[in-house]
Amino acid sequence: MKPKAHGTSTTPVQENLRWDCDNSTADRICNFNRHYAEHSGYFTSTEFVKYAKKIDKKGEKIIFYDSNTGKALFHAPQGRSMKDFLEESKSHGWPSFRDEEVLWDNGVRCLKNGEAVSLDGTHLGHNLPDRSGNRYCINLVCVAGNPTEGK
Repeated sequence: MKPKAHGTSTTPVQENLRWDCDNSTADRICNFNRHYAEHSGYFTSTEFVKYAKKIDKKGEKIIFYDSNTGKALFHAPQGRSMKDFLEESKSHGWPSFRDEEVLWDNGVRCLKNGEAVSLDGTHLGHNLPDRSGNRYCINLVCVAGNPTEGK
């Protein structure tokens, strides 16, 4: 991706990311990085798992927003239970999305080298396919934004 005003994006990450994600880590991973990730299991050290279980009890899905722009990029779980989504994510160390959970029309792209990015320049993670198909291991800090659509 071409350099922009703030690394690979035009803006830094939003303040007050969801699930108590660290802004400094988010900005470094989202905007000044093409290869690295938050540490394995980082998402379990945040409020995310507790939030996911609460949402599941309500019968709802989680929408994950770009930490820079607030655009919706993923919605999960789709075609599986929240328990299965969380178990797969824990076993791989990062929130792990399948093709049906990606909001392609909102600007998620997978580059030839497997890097997952938003069209706005946010590094998201990587596609690491397994025997079940594409598996997008996404940094929670990159999709912990707050929605800005319609504002």
